[in-house]
Amino acid sequence: MTIEQKKLLQQEPRLIERYVRLLIYRNARRASRFIMRRVLPLKEREREKAIASTLAEYAKQTAKSRRYNFESSAVLFNLALFFLIADRDIQAVKIDALTHPDPWKRSLCARIILLTIHELDMDKVAGGKLRAALANAGVTEEAKRQATQALRTIRSAQQRAQKQFTFLRNATIAHRDPDALLQYSSIVQINELEVLRISGEFYEGTRLFLDVLPKLVIQVGTLPGLFKQLRARSNMNADNHNTQEADIPAD
Repeated sequence: MTIEQKKLLQQEPRLIERYVRLLIYRNARRASRFIMRRVLPLKEREREKAIASTLAEYAKQTAKSRRYNFESSAVLFNLALFFLIADRDIQAVKIDALTHPDPWKRSLCARIILLTIHELDMDKVAGGKLRAALANAGVTEEAKRQATQALRTIRSAQQRAQKQFTFLRNATIAHRDPDALLQYSSIVQINELEVLRISGEFYEGTRLFLDVLPKLVIQVGTLPGLFKQLRARSNMNADNHNTQEADIPAD
């Protein structure tokens, strides 16, 4: 022990200072993860309960809206459910991505978060269907603007994830890159904090949408809104019927 200390103390002062800083930094990060691993579950417990209960309720409302052919309501609840499922997946692994003592598991959880955000197919649930749903139910322009702003925030987070981490997605999540050494280097060097920052932007977008959702649901759930949905449904059925008749060949 004495010999090792002499060797260290015999180095140049700048090297000694660098070594001490590195030692403090490593220990500080380890201590921080240790503390946060015990604190974060307590802080996130209420949010987890809220997401779980909201998921169940929105699933029920989505099924109910579909059963009664209220298309606009079904589209809104389905979109909220879509985001909540992604939220729940991220929620399930984000603490481990930040605080797990095993670096490989931290990296794996961070990669799961990236994959969840990267692979969301927004156009299938928030494109033309949503615009048509809001128009058919007569939703106000202000409510449409708020919903659009929330979706832009979500798309922005997704685009940032796609831009910054496309290689990681292909090489270390899908394991498509044949260069295993490159895969390994990318896995051990992943920046979990940057991943969590992007997931925070995604959370912000989903929060904005879920905040405006009650206003949208109230508007589509009024009697005029419900009648407009039924009228739009009837018009669509009539158009489909006319199209089918037009396709029948004449005798």
